[in-house]
Amino acid sequence: MRAMVGERIEEGFAALTLESDVRGGLVAVFVPEAGMICCSLRHRGEELLGQRNGLRAYVDHYSTMGIPFLHPWANRLGAARFELAGRAVDLDLRDLPLKRDDAGLPMHGLLPAAPGWRVERHAEIEHGGVLAASFDFAAYPHLLEAFPFPHLVEIEATLVEGSLEIATSVTATGSVPVPIAFGFHPYLCLPGVPRAEWEFTAPVHERLVLDRRGLPTGEREPAAIEPGPLGARTWDDAFRAPASGEAFVLAGPDRRIELRMDSGYPFTQIFAPDGLDAVAIEPMTALANALLDGGPELTFVPPGETFSATFSISVL
Repeated sequence: MRAMVGERIEEGFAALTLESDVRGGLVAVFVPEAGMICCSLRHRGEELLGQRNGLRAYVDHYSTMGIPFLHPWANRLGAARFELAGRAVDLDLRDLPLKRDDAGLPMHGLLPAAPGWRVERHAEIEHGGVLAASFDFAAYPHLLEAFPFPHLVEIEATLVEGSLEIATSVTATGSVPVPIAFGFHPYLCLPGVPRAEWEFTAPVHERLVLDRRGLPTGEREPAAIEPGPLGARTWDDAFRAPASGEAFVLAGPDRRIELRMDSGYPFTQIFAPDGLDAVAIEPMTALANALLDGGPELTFVPPGETFSATFSISVL
């Protein structure tokens, strides 16, 4: 009987694997030393995650691929310097691992490809495996100087019976509440099927209106995405996430991928621009730019307490 967990090298980086023993075999590959990214999810030997420029480009240039973890904010912020809960946030400090968009706005948090993750568990379980790792944000002075909210991040990935579940928690380890605005950016694709023929289902009902910079204006409007082939349709749009249990679906003739925001993710961004051979369905714990103007919808974790969120990807 083959092992359900393992080790390998991915583009020169030490990687840890999880494998399911049913439904034709599903293998997930994580790289703790590169921000705990899930860089690969293969089904029957075929890649289901958009590789874009690859793992090395993610580490060197923060060019996202696979399923990157975006923390302490997902998407973009409207400014690099601001006050939050009475504390000064300064993302213009030197030596920060910071990606900016074409307009210079800060993107995708401070932990892209971050080393320093500690593997807590990597073990077989019935029909699959589990991988848990943690990152002590407060242990890095340059990060804490920029974002002065001490906390511990923990990610636990479980792969079993054709489903990958990623649970994330943030514990406030200092004397101040910690704002919660993290997310993930899964790039999903169907190998061997032309993109225009991918059948897409997105059970969203409310769109968050964005300005020309891609930031929420505060306005919302009813929305619906008609199920069917992608065709020439494109998106870079924000929505209120569907209810727990409702699935986003990407399907082809012989494979169906379902993504569910199981708990803790009230918002999502669908990113499928022209020329991208993938569809990104992004679980988000807060609106884009919530650290600046999230208002009452921005969650704070009190000192000593923990916030948790979970999403899952199933392959049928």
